[in-house]
Formats: sequence, structure tokens, C-alpha cells
Amino acid sequence: MNVCIRTDSSVAIGSGHVMRCLTLADALHDANATVSFVCRELPGNLNEYIAQKGYQVHSLPFKESIACEEDAQLTLAILAGNGGAIDWLIVDHYGIDARWESILRSRVKKMMVIDDLADRRHECDLILDQNYYPEMEHRYDDLLPTHCRKLLGPGHALLRMEFLQARKKLRQRDGSVGRILISFGGSDLTNETEKAVLALRMLNRPDILLDVVVGSANPHRAGIEKLCSALPNATFHYQISNIAELMLQADLAIGAGGASTWERCFLGLPTLTVITADNQTETTVALAEAGVIWNLGCASEVTAESLLETLRQVLTEPIVLREKSLAALRIMGVADAGEETSHYCTAADLANLLLH
Repeated sequence: MNVCIRTDSSVAIGSGHVMRCLTLADALHDANATVSFVCRELPGNLNEYIAQKGYQVHSLPFKESIACEEDAQLTLAILAGNGGAIDWLIVDHYGIDARWESILRSRVKKMMVIDDLADRRHECDLILDQNYYPEMEHRYDDLLPTHCRKLLGPGHALLRMEFLQARKKLRQRDGSVGRILISFGGSDLTNETEKAVLALRMLNRPDILLDVVVGSANPHRAGIEKLCSALPNATFHYQISNIAELMLQADLAIGAGGASTWERCFLGLPTLTVITADNQTETTVALAEAGVIWNLGCASEVTAESLLETLRQVLTEPIVLREKSLAALRIMGVADAGEETSHYCTAADLANLLLH
């Protein structure tokens, strides 16, 4: 079985698209599929990282802007020159729509789209939207072919194996806070990490341990590391591979409303969420209204002082913290901590669906 994945990463785009595609790629590889990637050479991309994971990466040249149809023709040329037919072409890209997909149709047997915007038409056989929305079953009405199968909701979130393993060790959170995780993804262009660290410095609670995680594309790394070094209760983590373990240990998180939302929810970790990109708004608002997270608002509106005020309030509400933890677990379709029953659909389940 031959599978190709078209996705991108960069300082501006972030790493979320690539990381969830790698999760699916690993599951497909474990099921004996051959997987390759087509990725543009954007600033701060993860193309080398994908290759280090053992996958062939076909690079598209960097351009400041490129038309959807031009991207499609370049991708088509790569696939045509790569030998055998593609059984599944998987697309995870906000800049791709039905125009691109129609051009590639002649080269592939089936096509899957990973999306969460529902703002354009798609020409595909399967769509995955892992985000939570009210009435999400109608979200793609009139945007898909009638034969397209829809996998919608957090129960289909593509999570790495480390989270599935961590889930087995999940403890029942009681609402007390002795450890806080600060993590804003791979880049964090607006430096929300620094705001959070400053808020916790002002909180002046040396009894609460802080884990501060920074990715390789973060341009503010040096300043954050220096800030953490002056706090005896803070540990600075750079480009780590054990984020699930840190989430497991934490009692509260401060982070962005992107793909990491589902990682935190899967481990029942209550989170103060900052909207750092427009595409995070709808889901973050919906989750807050459902009682799953705290929505701090858009990054431009969040300050260290406003974050401090929220922290002071949250730390006096252990019952609310406990309720958020349970709500996070349930929104993912998994059982409460300590119970074995789970209705969560894993990447291995999806790989099995694609290959059979």
C-alpha cells in the first residue's frame, strides 16, 4: 500500500499539521504501508525532522506565495515521477481545496483530507476534523461529495503513541495544584510563554513547580531560558520528546488552543487557553462554553497581569479544577481516570480503515 501525505510546517504555520500527520504515518508504517511526504521548503520547516523519522520527503521550492493550482501541478509532477500508483493521498493543509484535489484525482486511487476550518469545498473520499463544535455533524454540509465519509470530533484526534501510553498511568486529579505546565507549541511568535512565566513569577508561589516547554522554532528561546533560570521552582525544557509525561505530572496547564488541546484533554489536564491563531477561536470558545477549558481570549488581549488575576482565582477553586479535568476526558470520548473502558479511536484504527 502506497500512501503520500501533503502537508507543510514553518515558523508561521507551526508544527501541528506535520506532527499529527507523522502520528498517522507511523500507524500506517506499522501496518506495512509505504509512506512519503510532499512538503514545501518554508522558513523553519520540519522537513529534515520528517526525514529523520525515516520517511522520504519530496520538497517543493520556497515561494512567498503560490497559487493552489500551481502547487497541485508541482505535486502531480512529483507523484508522476515517483513510480507506482498512490493508494491514498492524505492532505493536511489550509491552502488546499477542491481545485487542488481535482487536479490530483487522476494520479491517486483515494484521497483523505484533514481539516478543521470547513470554509472551502473538498474533493475527497474521507475527511477528518478532530475539533469540537456544536452540531459538528452538519459542519461540512454542501462542502463534500456525497460519497465522502466523515470522521468528526475529538474522539478521532491523531495523538502520538506516547499519549496512549501515558493515559494508562493517568491518576485521578483532585483539584490541588502543585505543578504547572507552560507550553505554547513549536514557535510561539507572540511570546505567550514569557507572559505566563512572568505571571507565575508575580504569583510568588515557590511551592508550585513550573515546567516551561519551548520548541525549536521559538525565536524567544534565549530570553525565556534566562527568565526561567532566575526562578528556583522553574525547569526549562527545549525541544523535548516527553511532553506527555509532563502533562501527566502537571495539575494545570497554560497553553495555546491548537492541536495540543486534544493532547491535554486526553490526559484530563485542566488548561488556561490562549487563542494564538484565528483558526483556534471557534473550538476554544465552544470548549469553554462546554466547561472543558478556561478561555483567556486572543493573545493580543492577554497580559501577564490578566493571566495572574485568572491564576489567583483558579487556584482557589479545586472543585472547578476537578470538574474541568473530568470534562476534558469526556469530550475526548474516553473514560474517567482509573476506568478501563474507552471509545477513543486511535491512529492505528484509522490506519486500519485506510488500508482495508
